[in-house]
Amino acid sequence: MTHADTAEAFAARRKAATDRIRAETGIDEAMIDRLVETFYGKVRDDALIGPVFAARVEDWAPHLAQMKLFWSSVALSTGVYQGRPMPKHLPLTIDATHFDRWLELFEATTREICPPIAAVHFMERARRIAESLELSLAHADNILLGPGERYVRKAEAWSPSE
Repeated sequence: MTHADTAEAFAARRKAATDRIRAETGIDEAMIDRLVETFYGKVRDDALIGPVFAARVEDWAPHLAQMKLFWSSVALSTGVYQGRPMPKHLPLTIDATHFDRWLELFEATTREICPPIAAVHFMERARRIAESLELSLAHADNILLGPGERYVRKAEAWSPSE
């Protein structure tokens, strides 16, 4: 088997997986587009996490485009997102409170935009993403979380411009 055969076989398996997820959940790019646009509209208006994003995102169009690729990869296994989200989150002064609010807004948006099976599909992945980012931020702050523990930053002065 040549490298080309392997790449073609991988692409075929990925397409089959994506097609199966689409059929089972009803998720497609139009749904992802609407979900991302609606969710980040709520994020921008949110008193807790809005300032975190406002301090980092000057031009929302490229950010939203990346988030649509990200969710296509996460929800549909399309592989179209090639970024690395962890390094972008490490400098942020955020903790469990921020992740909980992010999940709360995301869940409300999935329930508003998606049929129930699609909302569950998105939320399963969103919870894993939030947990992974939270654990990584704790680790970067030299904190080892045990099972069920959450990352809460020590009280310190914080401003969105950090």
